[in-house]
Amino acid sequence: MPRPRLFLACAGACAVLSALAGSSSAGRATPIAKARWLDRVLITEYYPVPERWFRGKLISAPGLIGKHRADWLYGGGGVSMEGDGIGLDGGRYHIYRTGDQGWVDEHGKPTVPGVQGWSRGFPFWRGVGWRNRRGQVTFPLAGGGWFRGAPKRYIGPAGIEFGTGPSRPLDFWRSIAVDPSLIPMGSRVFVPELCGTPGRGWTIAEDIGGAIIGRHIDVYRPAPAGPHVKSDVWRDARIFVIPPEAKPPKRLPRCGDSGLRGAP
Repeated sequence: MPRPRLFLACAGACAVLSALAGSSSAGRATPIAKARWLDRVLITEYYPVPERWFRGKLISAPGLIGKHRADWLYGGGGVSMEGDGIGLDGGRYHIYRTGDQGWVDEHGKPTVPGVQGWSRGFPFWRGVGWRNRRGQVTFPLAGGGWFRGAPKRYIGPAGIEFGTGPSRPLDFWRSIAVDPSLIPMGSRVFVPELCGTPGRGWTIAEDIGGAIIGRHIDVYRPAPAGPHVKSDVWRDARIFVIPPEAKPPKRLPRCGDSGLRGAP
């Protein structure tokens, strides 16, 4: 089942990505049919986010047997956003379905993704959980008390479900999420900025995301050392796309070619 991620690479880079979301070239387009270079691409990163980075109270969630931190489950930097996560027990978990409950900002107001970014800024929380008397998002903390005061109402999850294990068999530094209306799934994609990674710049379009729109790809990578370590973001990058049914060129681009950005 395709992952229901709406936006990616959040932990440690939310502010950067929110500002850059509108910089990728606009619009859905005809899928690429022939091998060619694609310019003006926004490149971001995402990863299985560790639960140990969060401080919410352990709570039950649909689809899971054990309890997990509230903000890891539903927060804008948690597994509900990244799609995959690593629990306190070291196990892998993912969000299986999102239902009809989208995202809200810290004031509890809906925010939705688009070509120009999020309508009310980067999401703070999924549209479930606790709201204080002012309608702001709050949640119980592991150490006791509440993030932003005691709640006045609770919105239960409707259609949201989590699952154990990874959502897809993705490979670090080799799998990317794309907008399939532009880059077909299964395409081989050369990204010069990734020449220093194990794939030597070559990746495969194996994932999707609702806010990966147009000329925007998201690179699957291991989690950084901590929540405040920013992921890399590249603007106006140039990538080479080979769709699954396309004939590859006689000479493929490779790291070290003259003029390639990202080549060592």
